[in-house]
Amino acid sequence: MLSRIRSRVRYILLHAVDVVLLVGLLFVGWAAAQPPERIALRAARMLDVATGRLLPDAVVLVEGNRIAAVNPPALPSGVTTVVLGDVTLLPGLMDMHTHLTFDLDREFHLRPVRETAADQALRGARNAQLTLLAGFTTVRNLGAGGFSDIALARAIENGLVMGPRIIGAGHSIGITGGHCDTTGYAPGIAEEGPEQGIADGPEQILRAVRYQIKHGARVIKTCATAGVLSFEESVGAQQYSDLELRTVVEEAHRHGLKVAAHAHGPEGILAAVRAGVDSIEHGSLLTDEILAEMKQRGTYLVPTTHLADVIRLEVLPPPIRRKAEWILPRAKENLRRAIRAGVKIAFGTDAAVFPHGENAKEFAALVERGMTPLEALRAATLYAADLLGVDDRGVIAPGKLADLVAVPGNPLDDIRVMERVAFVMKDGKIYKQP
Repeated sequence: MLSRIRSRVRYILLHAVDVVLLVGLLFVGWAAAQPPERIALRAARMLDVATGRLLPDAVVLVEGNRIAAVNPPALPSGVTTVVLGDVTLLPGLMDMHTHLTFDLDREFHLRPVRETAADQALRGARNAQLTLLAGFTTVRNLGAGGFSDIALARAIENGLVMGPRIIGAGHSIGITGGHCDTTGYAPGIAEEGPEQGIADGPEQILRAVRYQIKHGARVIKTCATAGVLSFEESVGAQQYSDLELRTVVEEAHRHGLKVAAHAHGPEGILAAVRAGVDSIEHGSLLTDEILAEMKQRGTYLVPTTHLADVIRLEVLPPPIRRKAEWILPRAKENLRRAIRAGVKIAFGTDAAVFPHGENAKEFAALVERGMTPLEALRAATLYAADLLGVDDRGVIAPGKLADLVAVPGNPLDDIRVMERVAFVMKDGKIYKQP
């Protein structure tokens, strides 16, 4: 009798599991069959960054994570309407030079021996949220330890953390003892190799590039010259040789990745441009020869100029402070030359050198250096998309990703309204609204 009861219980339990699985499958199928959510955004104005026209009484229809229509003659039934009011609607903004896992303070140079990649990723989670809420829906993260930026990008993609789309570089690639290396410590402390981006000669460089790609890098960052926030003596001396720079570029391009080159001094900038890098980061000391070469090759300049106005010099160790005080005024003047020369410029901030979430202050700095407000906005939309090599964002048009922001007033009249983003949508999801 007892055995029959046990058999009957097992039968019931097995069939109960089957029923639960069937219900679950039916629910998944029902959810998949549901049409994507449709949202209509209404705004007083919309900026067409391609034409420069400001369109009144704008309506943008979003279905799922894509823009379905702009100013349609009628809205379909079942649409949720969001009235944004007296704002200007723009494409989601893009910052081509961030360091989400880093912050500049008095002890920034001690972090390599005090913190782990987990610390960096957790700091990055906070900074990613600040960046998204400031209106930046896509960023390039140009260098982070322990692949913390790649982990952060995955967490955002999986909905675990709020933040922008991240095109991460993993570790920056440079010479032993150079700007991409961890310097300032006794021998044996924080020593790094190709896996961490420190590579000398073509063979090690190939290993370094391939290792970053293996672990999720979607852009390659290299240090063509010395820099400011490191302890080498020079601020702009060429560090990689011409051959080494070509090796970085050829290997990255073979795998379909763009190359961003940190470069301050003229010899290293010119060598990087001639090696075929896709963008020069900072580009502090420019010559007529460099400007002509960049125009001829279509190389982008990502100037990161706002930081020159606001960097906290008092927190920098004396050797680093001296370099900053020398190079930054020159960088501002050379950006003016690049703008007059018509070099292609994409928006980038080096956020971390100044607080994350203040990325939009770069717009006013670009305008002060000579760009028109429209060109500054294009640098963070159209031109940034071109530098990334993508065509699914950067403009408000049917079929594009539903990455949208809104600001009060008219940014063509007052570029500083970009610092007061009132509405943020990424991938069709609203993260901030008036």
